[in-house]
Amino acid sequence: MNPISEEARNLGIVRGYYAALAQGAAGLDWARWFAPDVTQEEFPNRLAPVGARRDLKAMQEAAERGQALMAEQEFELLEVIASGSMVAVEAEWRGRTARDAGPLRAGTRLRTRFAQILELRAGKIAALRNYDCFYPWE
Repeated sequence: MNPISEEARNLGIVRGYYAALAQGAAGLDWARWFAPDVTQEEFPNRLAPVGARRDLKAMQEAAERGQALMAEQEFELLEVIASGSMVAVEAEWRGRTARDAGPLRAGTRLRTRFAQILELRAGKIAALRNYDCFYPWE
């Protein structure tokens, strides 16, 4: 397979994943998007001060907790570029909390600018690295 077609395919997969994610992570068809041995590394940020490492099951559990907290959310993809099996995303995420949780009150508006590096293998996401930069809560 030539690198251009691999990159175009990977860009399509990542754009499709984000479109599905915007509909709600808890209801995501995980087997469609992720390799069974996927790993996610979330670097330290305001919501995860020590960061996190997750396998597929832990990613699903985190998605369920996050969806239960949020009344609404949206993603704006600012830049998506591919090189071979790697895709880099620069995006903004915005959401509003549905209920109180720790320092967050129901109705709090959250916004983060983030970068995510995804590694794809055989048409599935095999690894993700998240770099989140949260703005002050509103």
